[in-house]
Amino acid sequence: MPFRACLAALVLSLSATLAAATDRAAVERDYRAWLEDTVWPAAAAAGVSRTTFDRATGGLRLDWDLPGLVPPGGAPVPRRQRQAEFGSPGRYFDAGGVAAAVRIGREMAARHAPALAAAERATGVPGHIVLAIWGRESNYGRAAIPHDAFEVLGTKGFMSTRPELFTAELVAALRIAEDGHAGPGGLRSSWAGALGQPQFMPSSFLEHAADGDGDGRADIWNSEADTIASIATYLARHGWVAGRDWGFEVTLPADMSCTLEGPDRGRPIREWEAMGIARVSGRAFPAHERDGEGYLMLPAGRNGPAFLVTPNFYVLKDYNMSDLYALFVGHVGDRIAYGVGDFAAPWGPVGGLMRSDVAEMQRALQAMGHDTGGADGLAGFRTRRAIGAWQEERGDAATCFPETGMRAALGR
Repeated sequence: MPFRACLAALVLSLSATLAAATDRAAVERDYRAWLEDTVWPAAAAAGVSRTTFDRATGGLRLDWDLPGLVPPGGAPVPRRQRQAEFGSPGRYFDAGGVAAAVRIGREMAARHAPALAAAERATGVPGHIVLAIWGRESNYGRAAIPHDAFEVLGTKGFMSTRPELFTAELVAALRIAEDGHAGPGGLRSSWAGALGQPQFMPSSFLEHAADGDGDGRADIWNSEADTIASIATYLARHGWVAGRDWGFEVTLPADMSCTLEGPDRGRPIREWEAMGIARVSGRAFPAHERDGEGYLMLPAGRNGPAFLVTPNFYVLKDYNMSDLYALFVGHVGDRIAYGVGDFAAPWGPVGGLMRSDVAEMQRALQAMGHDTGGADGLAGFRTRRAIGAWQEERGDAATCFPETGMRAALGR
């Protein structure tokens, strides 16, 4: 390249770098103004003192490395995702990860038996379910919690796709600090702003954190007993039905439509039983469950295990809005408590799709009049049902799960 062209390119590069630096500096100034003009009045109205506010926010800067940011005047950068939830559901149940969660969970069950029993007496939530959530969220308190919560929540409140949510969570975190819950190391969180061993968002901490060790404080960072009590309290307040299971792996008759799936298509378990659904164990459904409502749940459509779940399954989803998360918790909990093995049915070779691919399918199905529950790229039960209904309309065997070949058939 000629010298002048090289020089011109270098000047342009330096100019772009300086402009980006200048822009970021301007955004940082706007951020400081936002903290003062927007967050401080909301925090003061919530009972936060100026001393607490200044201590928490005085040195805050934006964390530009967090995902999902939308700088003022800009647009979010699209991300092509390969998380397990958007690919093969079976990948969520990595054998090594499940085995480790179960092994450590059994150790914790013995070590914390009194706290688990006390939490179950108080809330009706079984200890093995609490353990499975604890293991999933923070590896029983062993996972690193690397971020400053105020920095994360401030950044996301100022420039993310959900600023109102994170601004409210920032105010909730300031209330936690005002009440003296932040330790010497400050308030530590995940990259999403979730706190402590149960990974509560700050608002959930204020609503559900519980004192399990009787010291008058709810310390979800350092106290295992408080962590156990807090998880159980959260589930109980979200509607956990004491005495009912979360669900059962089942077999379906070959001619049963997978479009019967969903929490809006429930019926008494005895009716599902009469339709030919049976437990994979060969045992009858428990007598006290047969008159209770059950829901067909097919996380991989016809390409994987099938389940009849109870309302408690959807309480688990309140903790994390993912079918696979709730299924993981129920499955690991059962293995901790009862020593059961892996799912009886295998996961089929599906997945490999990008979230954007699934969103394209959803838009095509919506154009045909099918309800997919949105076009977010998530293969939830409405999308699975819509795919099954479309397949049945075509005279195909319904699988109720997105597959690569469907894109062409849907005209995308």
